[in-house]
Parts: sequence; C-alpha cells; structure tokens
Amino acid sequence: MSTEFQQRAEELVAAGRFLYQRGWVPATSGNLSARLKDGRIAVTVSGRHKGFLTQGDIMITDASGQSQDGRRPSAETLLHVQIYRRFPDINAVLHPHSVNATLLSRLLSEDLVLQDYELLKAFNGIDSHECSVRVPILPNDQDIARLAAQVDARMDACSPLHGYLIAGHGFYTWGQSVEDALRHVEAFEFLFECEMRLRGVNKS
Repeated sequence: MSTEFQQRAEELVAAGRFLYQRGWVPATSGNLSARLKDGRIAVTVSGRHKGFLTQGDIMITDASGQSQDGRRPSAETLLHVQIYRRFPDINAVLHPHSVNATLLSRLLSEDLVLQDYELLKAFNGIDSHECSVRVPILPNDQDIARLAAQVDARMDACSPLHGYLIAGHGFYTWGQSVEDALRHVEAFEFLFECEMRLRGVNKS
C-alpha cells in the first residue's frame, strides 16, 4: 500500500479510538473514511469495532465504493461516496452513533436548527455565533443507494451543510481532513447535548 494510504489509515485508526473513548461508536457501530488523492477511498471494513481498529481494518475502494481487495467495506459506504461526489474539497467522512444524536433524531419531527451558539464557529466558513445551522433529519432506510439519493436531494435544500442525522441511527459529518471532521464531530456532540438538556428543562 502507498505511503498516503498508510497515513490515512493511521488517522482513521486514531479517530476510531478517539470516538470510542467518548462513547460515540459503541459495539461495531459507525464507519469512517478518507479520500486519497487519486480519488480512491480508505474506509473501515464492515463489522469492525472502531475502538480496536488496526491498519488491517482499513481497506481501499474505488471512487464508487467498490472493493479493491475483495473485502467488504462498511455497509454505508455509498453515503460516503455521495458526500465525496458532492463536495470536491472534502477528504474525510465520519459517522458516529452517539446517544444524543440518536435521541434527537427520534424526538424531533422536523430538522434540527442550531442557533446562536458560540461553538457554531467550529464549523468551516462560520465566523460568528449570530447564525443558524440546519441539520436535516432523514428517515432510516436499509436500501443505502436509495438513502444516498434522498440525502443528495435534501442537500439541495440545505446549504451550507455540515452534517445530517438519520432517525434512530446516528449522524454524518465531514471535513477537508480527518482532523477537520473530528472537530466537527466534537462540535456537533456538544451542541446535541445542549439541545437535549434544553429540551429536558423545557419539559419540566
């Protein structure tokens, strides 16, 4: 494997451990990927525990998500492919299954709107808390190709976009690098927890 692949694989292994330590990818949930300069994708092998990844748990697909080594990539690889096709400058996609993201996706009947939080400035292109970020919530679907098409359609109506929730499932976010995407995960998790606590206070 190329030096570039090895570097991206190391980054994904470290990201998996980071996410697991925070309880955001329990059991074998979640999937992680990084795009290589030639357009191929380094992605977690299906069914691997993200807290105990090794470089051997990272595989290569072509730009359309087809395996290049005979192993099976994450079942949701087409969702990564959709993001890479949509955003030419994006080179990493992370998909945690955190408690707050999962609960919010089930509690809300409409998209989540994050507004007037200082931490919104953690997202690329935002330099003031005086803004709002819409996070679409899509129904879960085991037909990943169909779900990817639905995500693409929702992105047309929600721009700029930094992530989306899948009902009862988890969320996707991305960045220009694995480090960039991890920052977005942390920001979303903080904001999701704030929203959960606000809703708890408002119900009391």
